[in-house]
Amino acid sequence: MRRVALVVALLTLPWLKLVGSLLLFWIGVKLLIPEDDDAEIEASEHLITAIKTILIADLVMSLDNVIAVAAAAGGSIVLLILGLAISIPLVVFGATLLIKLMERFPVIITGGAGLIGWVAGEMLVADVALKGWLTGIGVEYRGEQPYVGGLSLEIIAAVVGFIFVVVLGKWLAKRKEGAAPQAPADVPK
Repeated sequence: MRRVALVVALLTLPWLKLVGSLLLFWIGVKLLIPEDDDAEIEASEHLITAIKTILIADLVMSLDNVIAVAAAAGGSIVLLILGLAISIPLVVFGATLLIKLMERFPVIITGGAGLIGWVAGEMLVADVALKGWLTGIGVEYRGEQPYVGGLSLEIIAAVVGFIFVVVLGKWLAKRKEGAAPQAPADVPK
């Protein structure tokens, strides 16, 4: 619970949402780019090194999960706790099911990447560090919510973030597939 309160407090700091949103954009795009099949994982011959690697990976993934859920909760403690209560058991117990579903329905991956882009776009314009600059270009604030031309800037940025991640991710994936070495075709004799 302390970790959750810390993340909520950190998200009020200037520039943190901006940096976090840029990282989320990168994660969303990277999710759509296929990984190399021949990538190798280095095995450690020392048990202590392997344990450290696992502990660090676990810490990074759990912190990443808390930050992502906190960003999606938009400052609501109830949504944050509910999101963590749903996501942690889902990740732990549903990983195999999710992998099978994603293999069968790849659109789930695209939708998930787009959702990450949605949250990133929304979070980007919500950073307090940008408030002065956004106001200077005509954005008005109603409470803490930015509006442009009577429309919510957070919703506009979320839609743009969704589209940006999906289009860029798909383009980079096609580019990578096109650059992959092709197996030589059988030449008739």
